Amino acid sequence: MKYIKKTIFLLTVFAVILSCSTRKDTVVSRNFHAITTKYNVLFNGEEAFKKGIEEVNNNYNEDWFKQIPIEPIEFDEDKIIIPTMGPGAGFGSDTKEEAKELTTFERAEEKAVKAIQKHGMNINGIERNRQIDDAYLLLGKSRYYSQRFIPAIEAFNYVIANYPNANLIAETKIWRAKANIRIDNEETAIESMKLLLVIKDTLEADLPDEIKEQAHTAMAMAYVKSDSLQKAKKHLHLATRTLKNREQGARNLFVLGQIYSGENKKDSAVYIFNKLTKFRKAPYKYKIHANIELARNFSKDSSTTTLLERMQKLIKNRDNRPYLDELYYQTAVLHENNDSIKLAINNYNKSLRAKNGGDKQKTFTYENLGNLYFKKNEYLLASAFYDSVLQVSKDSLDLRIRRVKRKHKNLASLINFEKIVTTNDSIIRIASLPKEAQKTFFETHIEALKKADKEAAQLRLNQAAFGGSFGVNSLQSNNKGKWYFYNSQSLNFGKTEFQKIWGDRILEDDWRWSAKSRKNSLNTDSTQVVQKDLRYNLEYYLASIPTKTKTLDSLKTSRNAALYELGLIYKEQFKNPELAIQRLERVASLNPDIKLELPINWHLYQIYKSLGETQKSDKHKNLILTKYANTKFAQVILNPNKKIEEDVAVNEVEEKYKEVYYLFKENKFKETIAKIDEIVATIPNSELIPKFELLKAYAIGKYKNKQAYKIALEYVAVSYGNTEEGKKAKEIVKQLSK
Repeated sequence: MKYIKKTIFLLTVFAVILSCSTRKDTVVSRNFHAITTKYNVLFNGEEAFKKGIEEVNNNYNEDWFKQIPIEPIEFDEDKIIIPTMGPGAGFGSDTKEEAKELTTFERAEEKAVKAIQKHGMNINGIERNRQIDDAYLLLGKSRYYSQRFIPAIEAFNYVIANYPNANLIAETKIWRAKANIRIDNEETAIESMKLLLVIKDTLEADLPDEIKEQAHTAMAMAYVKSDSLQKAKKHLHLATRTLKNREQGARNLFVLGQIYSGENKKDSAVYIFNKLTKFRKAPYKYKIHANIELARNFSKDSSTTTLLERMQKLIKNRDNRPYLDELYYQTAVLHENNDSIKLAINNYNKSLRAKNGGDKQKTFTYENLGNLYFKKNEYLLASAFYDSVLQVSKDSLDLRIRRVKRKHKNLASLINFEKIVTTNDSIIRIASLPKEAQKTFFETHIEALKKADKEAAQLRLNQAAFGGSFGVNSLQSNNKGKWYFYNSQSLNFGKTEFQKIWGDRILEDDWRWSAKSRKNSLNTDSTQVVQKDLRYNLEYYLASIPTKTKTLDSLKTSRNAALYELGLIYKEQFKNPELAIQRLERVASLNPDIKLELPINWHLYQIYKSLGETQKSDKHKNLILTKYANTKFAQVILNPNKKIEEDVAVNEVEEKYKEVYYLFKENKFKETIAKIDEIVATIPNSELIPKFELLKAYAIGKYKNKQAYKIALEYVAVSYGNTEEGKKAKEIVKQLSK
């Protein structure tokens, strides 16, 4: 009896196994494989896919300064990873090592393949397992996110062809349309979505809201890809009517608001962003940036008080710490538009100091600060901020960054000339002082240096001493104590810093004096070595003061030329007549080279005339008409209605160029520069100006230093970049920079 029961049991088990074969169309077999597929293999695949989607949403690096994409994913052809499934996809690839190498989407694809291969019941051309269409849809979606769009479309097409009445057929068509968009086949995607929406809407069984949202989102993606923003807006509006998918719904609203903002439709943009801020289920990153966009799209006609109050409230919220750089920046922009410049600068600086601030945000902050100081005529500070933009930026091809780079280059020559003026003025002023006054001046300077060095050294020692651990057992742990002399690491660092600054000093009074002897490291009894620190040496400074008349005259000439160049830069490049007048009037009062007298008075005449100051302009006009009656300057003054380019023929300009070129060949470089300045002022519209300017740069390079030569070439390269001369100047600058 016992053996009969065992036999019956084994026969029953064998019969069940046979009845569950994928080749037998039975009720038991169909249900067994459907349940196993849904709650085992397919369930694990769906979980892996959901995890992958979550990673995409969390890890995608948004660029909030541009219109964000409708779908938060970037595909890169160079980074495609094709999963290898081994012989017979789905088999032979379940080892733990290989599983670790798979991404979440590749794991989802592996599970989908496994479901199809192990549980598919295609009997006589008909699939009997009702879960296989879900497996094919998962397979297509996983391939889509692995950037394998053609295989993904094949999987979607299989579902559409073999399961036309499936409840997921509409979703499959949407995913196929998205895959077509990714391979630049948006027209096919649009046609398929139109058929889906129109046909289903005319049938009794309408599409669910979730499917409609997905379809309209896919349509908007296709129209954005084809630059049909009006149609994209229409479908984004339709996609955001129900907001069933909170992540994609919030994103669609944000993109829609950005489109309106880009079209300068501020009211519509504000309406959309307000709607997003009130969408309770929206992810927080969209809500906070919607508030920032509301401030960005404010109208000057409306009061900014409410917006500023809102921004301050957001700044005080501790949850917004990751966004402080953006919040402070937008607050600063609002203050700047209200002409509250001090508050604007304060908030820009807070934006820069905010932790976790993004580099791109910093470039905008630095640029705005540079622009503010540029408007205030503080060009040195402006140049420093523009330089910070270039240091932080990682996108040298961006048009905005290239514009900042151009501004920075234009300021380079100005800063150099201002430096020459400041330095030469200081040297000339000190040289003109009595000996006792010179001595007092440098003694004060040396004391200030010593004090600064002492404070800096003490600061470094303090940082080293108090930079370690302050735990209870710190003395026993690595000998790091709270007191400086219990911390061996800090003590050794302090000794090194002391020796670097003061040397190896003998223990005696007044050891800080530079003239005091130092211990010989080899033999303490040997002759003491005296080493003087030139920075603290009064004799060194006094000896460096120029006394020769020729040297002082050279400094004055160089300063006067720099002042003249500054006047031209402020007048022509920066359109700042006030600063141009200051520089030109000052150089005129310093008895400059006689060759500068005419161009200085000509430029001052033009500036005062443009400002409507007739009395001052007449003064310079009369000087030109009296002393330089036969020059072109005088002819222009006497015949103001006659165009200069008509008065000066091309061949005459060419003759003038030959004249200055011969001066250059004769090594008369100063005369060449003065002559070019004189000629250029009379032919502002001539096509030959770049040739004159390049020749002037060559002349500067012959008798001045390399830096002055480089600045002169950069001016030609920036001002006349599209000409042959400008291109030539760029090439030389590149060679000099190597």
